[in-house]
Amino acid sequence: MKLTTYRTTTSAVWADALFVSGMQRSDEPSDDQVRTAVGAAVRVYGDRGCAERVAQEFGDHPETAVSRMRWARAAVDAAFGWPEPAPDGTRGRPGLPVTGPEGWRLAS
Repeated sequence: MKLTTYRTTTSAVWADALFVSGMQRSDEPSDDQVRTAVGAAVRVYGDRGCAERVAQEFGDHPETAVSRMRWARAAVDAAFGWPEPAPDGTRGRPGLPVTGPEGWRLAS
């Protein structure tokens, strides 16, 4: 049997953190409120703790967990920006340029 390694992306950790936070869709949170809630949840539970709580909710309440995760992912995308390059050459986050291997340097 071959072992599979699961690598979480930053946006997945952020979505998990928002999912387990006290923030609700009905609160209609601003981007700043989403970022604050994500930071607080990661500080309290850690990335693994957030993932464990998400798994628990999917096990206990799968009918509501799906829609909450969709909302969390959309809210995180709006608050933090898209990870792929935007048309203006940023990562969807102002002032964060996209660089490829040609822009990489070894530390001296």
